[in-house]
Amino acid sequence: MTRGKAAIIKAYYLRNKSGDCPEEVLKVGLNEECTNVPYTLGRLFAVLESVQRNANAGINTTIKDKYFNTAASTPAQIFPILINLAQKHLRKLKEGKRIYFSKRIGEMAEIIGEEFPKRLNLAEQGAFQLGYYCQTQHDFEKKEEVQDE
Repeated sequence: MTRGKAAIIKAYYLRNKSGDCPEEVLKVGLNEECTNVPYTLGRLFAVLESVQRNANAGINTTIKDKYFNTAASTPAQIFPILINLAQKHLRKLKEGKRIYFSKRIGEMAEIIGEEFPKRLNLAEQGAFQLGYYCQTQHDFEKKEEVQDE
């Protein structure tokens, strides 16, 4: 998803308020305090993709290419598979990164609760996409800061 698409989604929900996509999701940047499950699922998806990228340097296709649409619409169907895959990727990482990613996954799992939602409606899918985009952008900016120092 491009920055422009995320801006369009945000603009739509700011103009057309929906309980399925609450205002806490529509902040300018990443909202790590947000407890909205679809938004958190999007953030979790971005973290799982990051785990995959770190475990397989130079990978061309990621989980986003194959599973993004399914994860956004039917999370219960695909997230257990993605979590199992992430466990395999985590084993390939050095201890520091493994602990860092495991902690982030755990924090988001607490927000999501005991089970993944079976389906997300269109507004919730928008929240998922915003969560994914904001988390990805945040991680990208953080990486750029580290490289600049």
